Amino acid sequence: MNINEEFAVSVGPDLISLQDIEKLFALKNDHVLKIIKQFVDLCKPSKLTVISDIEEDIEYIVQKTLSNREESNLNVKGHTIHYDSFYDQARDKENTKVLIPKGEYRSPWINTMDRDDGLEEILEIMDGCMKGRECLVRFFCLGPINSKFTIGALQLTDSFYVAHSEDILYRKGYEEFKKLNGSDDFFYFIHSSGNLVGNPPVTKNIEKRRIYIDLQESRVLTVNNQYAGNSLGLKKLALRLAIYKANNEDWLTEHYFILGVRPKGKNRVTYFTGAFPSACGKTSTAMLPGQLIVGDDIAYLRAWGDGFAHAVNIEKGIFGIIKDVKAKDDPVIYDALITPRELIYSNVLVKDGKPYWLGMGVEPPEDGFNHYGQWTNGTFDENGNKVPFAHPNARYTIKLTDLSNCDPKLDDPNGVPIHGIFYGGRDSDTMPPIVESLNWEHGIFLGATIESETTSATLGVTGVRKASPMANLDFLVVPLGKYLNNHNNFGIKLKYCPHVFSTNYFLKGKDGKYLNGILDKKVWVIWAEGRTRGDYDAIKTPIGYLPEYEDLKMLFRTELDKDYSKEEYIEQFTIKINFLLEKLNRMEKMYKAEKEIPQFFWDILFMQRSGLIGLQKKIGKEEIIPFELD
Repeated sequence: MNINEEFAVSVGPDLISLQDIEKLFALKNDHVLKIIKQFVDLCKPSKLTVISDIEEDIEYIVQKTLSNREESNLNVKGHTIHYDSFYDQARDKENTKVLIPKGEYRSPWINTMDRDDGLEEILEIMDGCMKGRECLVRFFCLGPINSKFTIGALQLTDSFYVAHSEDILYRKGYEEFKKLNGSDDFFYFIHSSGNLVGNPPVTKNIEKRRIYIDLQESRVLTVNNQYAGNSLGLKKLALRLAIYKANNEDWLTEHYFILGVRPKGKNRVTYFTGAFPSACGKTSTAMLPGQLIVGDDIAYLRAWGDGFAHAVNIEKGIFGIIKDVKAKDDPVIYDALITPRELIYSNVLVKDGKPYWLGMGVEPPEDGFNHYGQWTNGTFDENGNKVPFAHPNARYTIKLTDLSNCDPKLDDPNGVPIHGIFYGGRDSDTMPPIVESLNWEHGIFLGATIESETTSATLGVTGVRKASPMANLDFLVVPLGKYLNNHNNFGIKLKYCPHVFSTNYFLKGKDGKYLNGILDKKVWVIWAEGRTRGDYDAIKTPIGYLPEYEDLKMLFRTELDKDYSKEEYIEQFTIKINFLLEKLNRMEKMYKAEKEIPQFFWDILFMQRSGLIGLQKKIGKEEIIPFELD
């Protein structure tokens, strides 16, 4: 009996239709069949449905997510609302674990678990987790179709909301799986919401929420959750698998947006990538007015024949934080959120079919339905905390092509050439708004020493300062030393290495108020673009190159029609030596806890420390304004 016959007999006609069996057999891939059989036997769904690339199959997903109340229609055509459990509103870092075989090195910054123990635990939890439910078999592409960047992704899930979200966010992959010619070179993801309660239905057994990354099998097993960051295998979970793959090959997988920068008066587009921790301005940078967006979250980078690093967006949509999106500051996104199109809201307040979110610039109603359930102003949870009318981590899911500033190169199989990289976090008192690295290795150092205050995008206490190398620490599955070495090796092979910039939109003055306006980031971005093209000089300092005042003054007037005073420049770009030295001390302590950090990192750290101390002695001050360095 061959694998096809064995599969057909073991699965049975009561579970899957003959038409769907034929869809699977058409792939001519024994690995796919074995995976499906293993997890159908384990999870025990009552029905198995195979979704191909045809519109009839995709429409089935949309209709089912509405009929089973995982989503509900809103007033605007194509808009739906989904709710996650009140206790499943962000990425669960504690229960997201990388499974490491016995004896292998475990980085202190990665939440790991013995592989055998982890598999035993989660497979026991998943036993029967889909009883009475329909299991969907999905095929997607991570990256453009017909591209050397692309990785196939197989998804099994019992959530139509998850499947619908993935149709918005990812490219179709059923036909691409046929091109694998039977290979197992793909990622796979098994997800179950588990037992559901309520109307709309939400996960019941949150205490058994598990998200386990099995690098050895290129797979993720996730159960008892609905929030997309925990349930959508192809997003941050696939990011981890791809980081592992890239760091064992010759390319990069990064938590990057991809942005096409178009300065006024210059007929050119210059492509940048950038990494920011969640809720730190990443999407708002990728969506800057007048610029082009290729992607807002995850990118694959490869060295290309033209000497540049080329990047692709592995997604074709946005799963974005909706908090503070308003017409004035985010006109392109806001317009998409209020006009007809396929769009999923999650965890916002709904009243009379209209959504309301935090910071939208509209007065919310006094009651409605939200992530807590039926809500009125003054509702408190079981711990005595006031429930906001919408969750701070509420989201929207939308296709990039629905945005007026979507770059036509979104689906280019060759990607786009990268001239620069931005790294930024939430830093209230130390780094200036924009700094250019001295060279590629120093750029890696800037990325490796990002610090950010925690936000509502992850479960736990907010406002705690944490280091997040390349805004990727939450997703690393290889030791930091190996990760940094891979970056260095990647860059030194390039003829045209990207310029690297540190950004900080959250610097505060002595009065505790932000020094940067919300749209000021456009000036920092345009200045950086000019630096990659040789348009501007800069001031060399121990921490990198700073902009000259006259250039920023001109750019504020040109790009924002706004005055920019010397006083503002001084307050924003003063070098605060004591704060910077304290940061270096924190970084030294952190990185000493990790094995085999490359020597170039330590050389830059000690050189920067020596340079700051020397500058302090030379000028005789703890805070040094840029004019004193000209």
